[in-house]
Amino acid sequence: MKSIKIFAPATVANLSCGFDVLGCCLDTVGDEMIISLTSEPGVRITKIEGADLPLDTKKNVAGVAVEALLKNCKNEIGVDIEIYKKIKAGSGIGSSAASSAGAVWAVNHLLESPFTSHKLVEFAMAGEKLASGNAHADNVAPALLGGFTLVRSYAPLDVIKLHTPQDLVMTVIHPQIEVKTSDARSVIKQNVTLKQAIHQWGNVGGLVSGLFTEDYDLIGRSLEDVIIEPMRSILIPEFANVKEAAIKQGALGCGISGSGPSIFALSKGMDTAKKVAEAIREVYIKTGLDFDIHISKINNQGVKIIN
Repeated sequence: MKSIKIFAPATVANLSCGFDVLGCCLDTVGDEMIISLTSEPGVRITKIEGADLPLDTKKNVAGVAVEALLKNCKNEIGVDIEIYKKIKAGSGIGSSAASSAGAVWAVNHLLESPFTSHKLVEFAMAGEKLASGNAHADNVAPALLGGFTLVRSYAPLDVIKLHTPQDLVMTVIHPQIEVKTSDARSVIKQNVTLKQAIHQWGNVGGLVSGLFTEDYDLIGRSLEDVIIEPMRSILIPEFANVKEAAIKQGALGCGISGSGPSIFALSKGMDTAKKVAEAIREVYIKTGLDFDIHISKINNQGVKIIN
């Protein structure tokens, strides 16, 4: 038996303007997984701690993702998976993506890397389809590639790793309410106006340019969502007040993390990120809701081995 223990990172998807195409990888928040290769064929979820998730392989995102990988693998092997969840399900920071991405990355590593990281994104997307009904890559791509990623196309899949300015720090508040991805998708209108589309295209281009040129003002101006946020924000208590507080404390921008309910604020520098965290904490203390706050630099590596 060959075995490996990994850190499977949380991620922030959409980044305001890039619904289903933009995402970034966090460094201080993530699951731990132990993946083992065995001589007995098949994929088995042998242990889950920290969440009430199915052990049935076909109902577990990690199991489904690994099965997708093994269908493309010549080796007749078995895989045992242990999952230690630190990312709450339905939090909006890529809980299902961490399991899917972490599992396929670890199996690929144990097999001496027959697949590229970009190919692993395809396998991990099978887990995302199970979780939300939609095979999106905006969480699994940054989890596997690290840093910021852009899904240029889904058919065929074309994922691009973007530049990550070192001074960027993410502050995330996770209210202890659950917003299922499927529910958050149901409130989205299927048609947008040309005016909205033009506005959003400009912001996506501006954000990508700002990342590569390390133009923090441009990054901040581009973190704007005129299509999805107006509809989804009604599902998140105190969203407008959190956003206002974050910007007042110097955040470059603030928006919904993935499908919510988590809210992200991107800042230049750790000092600003900490001030933002304190400001949004003050907003949520008044609600009486339980919440977690995470402060994290951008993880430019993605999934990684731990002891």
